[in-house]
Amino acid sequence: MTAISEIQSPISTELPKTLAEFLEWEQPLDGFKYEWNDGEIIQFSKMDKRQIYIYLLLNKVFNKKGLWEKGVLVTEYDTQLSPIQMRRPDIAYITDEQGKRANNGEDIVPEFVIEVTSTNDKPYQIEKKITEYFKAGVKVVWNILPEPELVYVYTSRKQVQICMEDDICSAAPVLPEFEVKVSEIFE
Repeated sequence: MTAISEIQSPISTELPKTLAEFLEWEQPLDGFKYEWNDGEIIQFSKMDKRQIYIYLLLNKVFNKKGLWEKGVLVTEYDTQLSPIQMRRPDIAYITDEQGKRANNGEDIVPEFVIEVTSTNDKPYQIEKKITEYFKAGVKVVWNILPEPELVYVYTSRKQVQICMEDDICSAAPVLPEFEVKVSEIFE
């Protein structure tokens, strides 16, 4: 995550000053994704090949269990966490009902999100996002760390399970049917 002032040669010199302007901002086509946090534009790397592969594996498990009948797993979903924050979790679970509300223009906060840590992510920045997610009403957060092959399953800021190898990660209480072994995530 990088503050906008550190971005090399942004395409537009006119930067948004409010969340409303940010939502209308034509973001640079520079291979990054951007988030808004209380007046600060934050730059992240988009999902890399490893992160996308993990998404594909999780999506296969999701579909195999028939969970597509309840909702979808989407990548980099614009999530307005508060009047001053717009984040893009790597993966978010959107129910059919939430999708209908979003289609009608309502901002929805997914109850289950997944962050797949990349080599560019700093641990304190991920922790900050997890805190923001829970403040906004997210109920389950998975923080997947590909390099040590670990998954931190948060059900609150104080309740975290560290999963590895054949441990099972669960999206309960939001989606109790969605369970996967850590070893399946890192095939």
